Amino acid sequence: MKNYMKMSQLYAPTLKEDPSEAELASHRLLLRAGMIRKTAAGLYSYLPLAWRSLLKIETVIREEMEAIGAQEMQVPMVVPGEIWQESGRWDVYGPELLRLKDRHGRDFVVGPTHEETFVDLVRNELRSYKQLPVTIYQIQDKFRDEMRPRFGLMRGREFIMKDAYSFDATVEGMQKTYEDQKGAYARVCERCGLRALPVVADSGQIGGDTSVEFMALADAGEAELVWCDCDYAADVEAACVGIAYEEGPGQECERIETPCEGSIAALAAYLGISERACRKSFAIIAEDETPVLCLLPGDHELNEVKAEHAFGHYDVMTEEQMAEYGLVKGYMGPIGADKRVRVVADVSLKDSQSWLVGANEEGWHIKGARPGRDFTVDEWLDLASAKEGDACPRCGKPLHAARGIEVSQVFQLGTKYSEAMGATFMDEDGKEKPFQMGCYGIGVSRTLAAVVEQNHDEHGIIWPVCVAPYEVEIVPLDAKGEVWDAADRVARELVAKGIEVVVDDRKERPGVKFNDADLMGFPYQVVCGKRGIKDGKVEVKDRATGEREDVAIDEVATYLAEKVVAQRR
Repeated sequence: MKNYMKMSQLYAPTLKEDPSEAELASHRLLLRAGMIRKTAAGLYSYLPLAWRSLLKIETVIREEMEAIGAQEMQVPMVVPGEIWQESGRWDVYGPELLRLKDRHGRDFVVGPTHEETFVDLVRNELRSYKQLPVTIYQIQDKFRDEMRPRFGLMRGREFIMKDAYSFDATVEGMQKTYEDQKGAYARVCERCGLRALPVVADSGQIGGDTSVEFMALADAGEAELVWCDCDYAADVEAACVGIAYEEGPGQECERIETPCEGSIAALAAYLGISERACRKSFAIIAEDETPVLCLLPGDHELNEVKAEHAFGHYDVMTEEQMAEYGLVKGYMGPIGADKRVRVVADVSLKDSQSWLVGANEEGWHIKGARPGRDFTVDEWLDLASAKEGDACPRCGKPLHAARGIEVSQVFQLGTKYSEAMGATFMDEDGKEKPFQMGCYGIGVSRTLAAVVEQNHDEHGIIWPVCVAPYEVEIVPLDAKGEVWDAADRVARELVAKGIEVVVDDRKERPGVKFNDADLMGFPYQVVCGKRGIKDGKVEVKDRATGEREDVAIDEVATYLAEKVVAQRR
């Protein structure tokens, strides 16, 4: 029979003071509550309480994966570098990829993700369309050599991740698998007690054409996102900006003197117009060495990720390069620029007919400029970072802004890896075809941190029942006599009903016990004191609401079991 845990035996060394390096609430509280300990920058040990919660998160993931037919397995964490060279990512992944050599001088990598490993696994095993579709996954430690590991489990170098890979015969099959995984990921967030939005995302180093991230909303989140009441949501790296401008002053093309500092804010203030009525210019050198002038709504910024997709690895022009191409810093515009300059404008401006742009002469701008009449736009591209108040690209209503923590992401890879690595199967028409792939990742340890980030107060963590290390803590105010006997009885009755219980049997002052109980954040606290015991009652505290209720000792186990079971999801 299971027994309850005694606090005197629990390895959970709490801290009285906030650690100096902890910036986020989740980092601070997981350290203070004795749940994690730092080994080195970005490397953490998970102590027993955190590990119990991580195992619960993994159980939720496994149940949802099994429900859609995904199969769990495990591949090595250290894999041959040659398969990364084969896929093309050996040279492009960046310094986050930890490369090493074995004693024979062969290249290996410590896996940050395992697309190559799984493709290499199946390419000699899945040979016919009759064997498809297949989705296989693992839950494993990953390593990315982050330049600036920070925020505890949010951006560590080693982390626990669930990664899945699907292999289908057709695009339609891949899209169905993708939707199944996306639905399962939404359920994982819900069951772990996370308030999360699925947002359109950039595919980054993983690749593919379609990707969605699940963002746990949190003020301390690293990611910026925009969302709309119509259910559109996207991170700012992928959000398409709807109409985000005002028409500039005037309809006829006219040079105007602007003796003000060369910034959009100063220009708008000088002319008494909004920044949205101005046009902002960015001058860059594209990867193919083409000079490019990017034109945006005046109150928006060039999105670096979008620009890299459009122009490759680009560089911002120096003032010397600007001068070479007829551009003047602070007063740049498409009129008067060197003919070698490629003019690219944000697609949100395509219907605008009156532009206020720089005249490429210090102290001067041009108002009433019209594309197609006064200058040529070589290409319209999505380049601007979306922001609050922009028009939703789906329904046209103003977008809201929020911050979020990326806890999971799903990708449609298509044939990116299967073609590069020669992974094919024999289709029903007798032809060799590359697999249509998807990949799907959940940050297990990051999910733990996100739960704490969303569920805490000034006293400590507030665990949702579904992922709490223990569901009930019993706090006897005396570790002997009738008080202890009542606490032991309640604990045993709860355990008999399948409830996870920890009893604070330490010889500490009540205030110490209460502070630690709130810090560790178990969902329900049962306080046993002499006065209540005499009346046949104990006090039950709901950690989330702070509500307290006196409950008969004979009834408390049934009372709490009903509450806990109802919240286990």
